[in-house]
Amino acid sequence: MRAARPAQPIASVLIAAGACRKSAGGRFGFPSRGLRGFTLVELLVALSILSVIAVLSWRGIDSMTRAQQLTQQHGDQVLALQAGLAQWRADLDALMSWPAAPAAPGQPPATTAASQRSLAWDGRTLRITRSDAGDATAGLRVVAWTRQPTSGQWLRWQSPPLTSQAAWAAAWDAAARWGQAGGDGAPAGGASVVVVARALDWQLHYFRNNAWTHPLSSGAESGSATHVLPDGVRLFLTLAPGQALAGPLVLDWVRPDFGGGS
Repeated sequence: MRAARPAQPIASVLIAAGACRKSAGGRFGFPSRGLRGFTLVELLVALSILSVIAVLSWRGIDSMTRAQQLTQQHGDQVLALQAGLAQWRADLDALMSWPAAPAAPGQPPATTAASQRSLAWDGRTLRITRSDAGDATAGLRVVAWTRQPTSGQWLRWQSPPLTSQAAWAAAWDAAARWGQAGGDGAPAGGASVVVVARALDWQLHYFRNNAWTHPLSSGAESGSATHVLPDGVRLFLTLAPGQALAGPLVLDWVRPDFGGGS
C-alpha cells in the first residue's frame, strides 16, 4: 500500500501555476511576439510630414520678414518725404530779403531786382537765398530745388556758408547751372545734393495782390509785381507711383510777416 503524498500549501500551487503560464506565453498568458521598431515606410512617412512642416514654417517666416521689410521701407519713404517738405518750408521761412543795390557811379542800374536775388523760378529750378539757421554770423546759403528729368528725382541743392558778395554770386550761378543740367553731375565747391522723392512733375504759383498766379505768366494779375517777393508760394508736386505716397500733392507756404504776422 503506497503512502499518501503530503498536501502542498495553496499559495505554492498558485505560484507554480502562474510560473507555468508565464513560461508558456506572455505576461498574461498570451503568446509573446517580441519587441518591434518602425518600418522603413513609417520612417519615410514621418520624414515627409516633417519636411512639409519645415517648408510651411519657412514660408511663414519668410513672409513675415518680407512684410517687415516693406513696412520699414514704407516708413522710411514717408519720413524722407516729410523731412523734405519740412526743409522746403524752412528754406522759405529763412528767405533772405535783399536790399536794392545802389548803382556804381557812372554805371547803369542793375537789371536784376533785389527780389530776384532772393527767390528765382525759371519754370524748372527754384533758387533761394536764405540765412543760415541758428547763427546769423554764419553767412548765407544758396538753395536750389529741381526735378531730374531722367530719373524723376526731386532734388535739393545747397551751397556751403557764404560770407561775401563774390561767394554768393558764384553760388547763385552754380545753382543755376546745376538746375539747367537737370541736377546731373556731382556737386562742386562744397555743395551738397539730397534726394527727396520721385516726382512726375512740379510747378509753383505765387500769391500776390490777393491772387494765386503763375510766376512766369505775363498776363497774370501779379505780372506788374514780378519784382516784389510773393506773400505766399504754392507747391504743386505730382509724386510718382511705386512709392509710399503717390499722386498730386499741394503745399502752401505763407510769408511769416504776411498780414502783420498773425
